[in-house]
Amino acid sequence: MRIRLPVGAVGSGLDLRPKESDKTMANATRNVKKVVLAYSGGLDTSIIIPWLKENYGGAEVVAFCGDVGQGDDFEAVRRKALQTGASKCIVKDLRAEFVRDYCYKALSAGAVYEDRYLLGTALARPLLAYHQVQAAIREKADALAHGATGKGNDQVRFEVTYAAFAPQMKVIAPWREWTIRSREDALAYARAHGVPVDQTKKDLFSRDGNLWHLSHEGGNLEDVWDAPQRGMFKLTVDPLDAPAKPRVVTLAFERGVPVKLDGQRLSPVRMIETLNRVAGAHGVGRLDLVENRLVGIKSRGVYETPAGTVLHIAHRELERLVLDRDTLHFKQTISVRYAQLIYDGLWFSTLREALAGFVDETEKEVTGEVRVRLYKGTAEAVGRRSPRSLYRQDLATFGEGMAYDHQDAEGFIRLFGLPERVRALTRDRVTVDVKAVEVTRPVQRTAKTARRRRRK
Repeated sequence: MRIRLPVGAVGSGLDLRPKESDKTMANATRNVKKVVLAYSGGLDTSIIIPWLKENYGGAEVVAFCGDVGQGDDFEAVRRKALQTGASKCIVKDLRAEFVRDYCYKALSAGAVYEDRYLLGTALARPLLAYHQVQAAIREKADALAHGATGKGNDQVRFEVTYAAFAPQMKVIAPWREWTIRSREDALAYARAHGVPVDQTKKDLFSRDGNLWHLSHEGGNLEDVWDAPQRGMFKLTVDPLDAPAKPRVVTLAFERGVPVKLDGQRLSPVRMIETLNRVAGAHGVGRLDLVENRLVGIKSRGVYETPAGTVLHIAHRELERLVLDRDTLHFKQTISVRYAQLIYDGLWFSTLREALAGFVDETEKEVTGEVRVRLYKGTAEAVGRRSPRSLYRQDLATFGEGMAYDHQDAEGFIRLFGLPERVRALTRDRVTVDVKAVEVTRPVQRTAKTARRRRRK
């Protein structure tokens, strides 16, 4: 887990004491004896450990780190936490749960925020926060802490989950208490306290990675007119450098869950890892997005989501094949709200869980295969089939042997258009369109004649 740092701000100093305006700080400090910190081993959470001990009366700090596929050396992370002052570092492998119970659930719901963002960070935070709470309960801690800034979405995602499962615990958010305001300030504090860090002042990008995606923020991306730097990307090749020959992959779904890639059954983690490599090699999954944060700020992020991009395209095409028109259209409206709930940190809300019940019902039909062509940054469905398909060639064909009787359409159209016919017969319609006038005049004359007869 990587917590973002604000980039480019200039701090006013290194007064690291809690704000004096917070009149409850003294009492809170005396009451906190043990804190469980959401820990990544990055710059910000590394300096939070000594800061907590300094500013909360020497409270014991337990670091919690969840593995959601960010690719860190977790033994090194553990050593660093202990070296920095933590009494213990708990590392928990959450990769399978993350993909199975979070990424795949969002996939089944078609959850895409603001039409484009596939919710990588937003999906991981509730899972990490939930297991952090469970660790705090086991450790008999009385406070929870995180390294999210006061400007972003993650503070909400962590704390809403804390409230859902441990409302009695105090929440400590150092970025809302200390006066560190820049990467330079944080680096200075780390040097002063002997905290080893890998970041330098030249390392301008803030990244968050997990199995589902890798995000990039800060640096030159803060100028929305400036293009992403070519060397910034980690999971995908430049589409211009991707192979000249396309690759077609076949994805099999069972009840909305991807289970096979090119005929080989894969576990959820293996599915994502394999598709990330395959699609990333063809430049698939890049996204440059200006999004609306929950706190009211617009921000720019560049995302790499190779596997998620391919899976969403394949899943959507399979749904088009197996779901009836009304269910498909209604689910599209549900997907927008579902995505917003995830983005806003409301994974454990009653509404999200209720919508998930509807999604689970629709996914009973979503079994089949989809072929997707990967080519120079694009992913396109080029074939689909399902034992639950509602598509019938004999109904859709324009050739001979049609099972559809064209004459049946006449009665359907008369009934479907009946409200408009009734309206025309009961209202005087005024129109300036010549063709429309010619069409409506006979109807209007008929209506006027009928009214005259009734008056007589």
